[in-house]
Amino acid sequence: MICVFLVATYTDGQPTESAEWFCKWLEEASTDFRYGKTYLKGMRYAVFGLGNSVYVGHYNTVSKNIDKWLWMLSAARIMTRGEGDCNVVKSRHGSVQADFQAWKTKFLNRLQALAKGEKKACSGKCKKGSCKNKKKHKEEAEDSHSLAEKNNSEEELMESSSDAESSAEEEKSHGSVIDMEDLGNVMNRMKKAKVKTKPCSSTSMLRGRGGCYKHTFYGIESHRCMETTPSLACANKCVFCWRHHTNPVGTEWSWKMDPAEKIIQEAVENHKNMIRQFRGVPGVRPERFEEGLTVKHCALSLVGEPIMYPEINSFLRLLHQQNISSFLVTNAQFPEEIRSLVPVTQLYVSVDASTKDSLKKIDRPLFKDFWQRFLDSLRALGEKQQRTVYRLTLVKAWNVDELKAYADLIALGQPDFIEVKGVTYCGESSASSLTMANVPWHEEVIYFVQQLANLLPDYEIACEHEHSNCLLLAHHKFKVDGEWWTWIDYERFQELIQEYEESGGTKIFSAMDYMAKTPIWAIFGARERGFDPSDTRFQRKNKTKDISGC
Repeated sequence: MICVFLVATYTDGQPTESAEWFCKWLEEASTDFRYGKTYLKGMRYAVFGLGNSVYVGHYNTVSKNIDKWLWMLSAARIMTRGEGDCNVVKSRHGSVQADFQAWKTKFLNRLQALAKGEKKACSGKCKKGSCKNKKKHKEEAEDSHSLAEKNNSEEELMESSSDAESSAEEEKSHGSVIDMEDLGNVMNRMKKAKVKTKPCSSTSMLRGRGGCYKHTFYGIESHRCMETTPSLACANKCVFCWRHHTNPVGTEWSWKMDPAEKIIQEAVENHKNMIRQFRGVPGVRPERFEEGLTVKHCALSLVGEPIMYPEINSFLRLLHQQNISSFLVTNAQFPEEIRSLVPVTQLYVSVDASTKDSLKKIDRPLFKDFWQRFLDSLRALGEKQQRTVYRLTLVKAWNVDELKAYADLIALGQPDFIEVKGVTYCGESSASSLTMANVPWHEEVIYFVQQLANLLPDYEIACEHEHSNCLLLAHHKFKVDGEWWTWIDYERFQELIQEYEESGGTKIFSAMDYMAKTPIWAIFGARERGFDPSDTRFQRKNKTKDISGC
């Protein structure tokens, strides 16, 4: 009998819940004198582990431990341990699935070789007591023994088929850097393109059916907003990531880099092509179709961590030179990059949790010093003169009970605005345990924000967008003579940023210099609940209430 172990490594190098008891028992047995060192003698086994090499200190720890503990109990390894790597950049065969298929092929070949050496022995009933097949049996046994010796000679206690063997093959196949195009089909509709773009709520606003929450909070024209990114990679693996972790992850830039000019040129062209697809579509307003062909805003939040892109400052300057406003979202793991960032129209930091433990559970960061980086990023945000935003995503039963800790983090970075949004459920994923039960109702989001506002004397609920399950807390400095000024004067920002660049960065400006008055319908408590009355609300017939926040 041969036992095969297919095991995954989870958070902090721990086994999955289903394997937890077995690993604990096996570890204890391997050092328990009552079992003895020969407890599993005669047992043969093979191990294949699943992990992610970006977690350097914990990569495939569980499979390595199981291999070690079985060996300590005198079980016989029939082949080298295999490792599947979810990090497509480092995976030997391009994906964890391909890694497994390659190992499985070797495993099946090994079984066939063993089977040849385990044919039933001679019964001794041959004529004249002499076995005609004795020589044949002996040769087969010797072949099997030779194959086993060869296999065992290549192994050491902790040897892996993807440790020593992979480095040379990776270097040969990839060279010193990895091209983004070599990552394969890492995202839907992104197989060959480096530049990733999608129109933000363009379909609804093109038809006059309302814009996204940024339209309500800041006056963005959604059909003219280009959502893109110069970097697919991210330093977190958040449980609510709508990309389902198909994008690469890493703690530093390790790919070939396209120049900023090329990325923006292709992104703008991609945006225009997507808008052109709505030509002649019933319900599309002609004037908005024409407007949509001219990009006015850029949301750097499509996927990954845009601030990782080495030429991010050049990228932002090029946007501003084309009169495109910039909305950059960062995941609070790169404080120095935040400090060195040139002025942007609005800078966001995702604050997905308020304690070290909950942040680790929700964002699943790659950096070991993730909490210190998180706090330093908030401090860096507080040093910025232009508009800053904390972005809170509420995950029911995970991070909605940490009000006091959230208040402390807000005091640390002192953002101009705080967006609070209920998590959006984007379907089942093997990479996350998130379900619809974790999506808060809009009334629950309102209650959370009201409780949070009670702890923040300098902030007040300013705006609401019910359809996005989102509210905006704003600093009192944006309430002038009893009226909110959360919107952005985009033309004024372009004038200010041009003066800043021409002065070599000496002519500083602040968020107060380009604010605009918020319309009544966008204010919290208004009858419209954040829906622009110039558009028409479209309700699908016989549609059950949508609680997803999408």
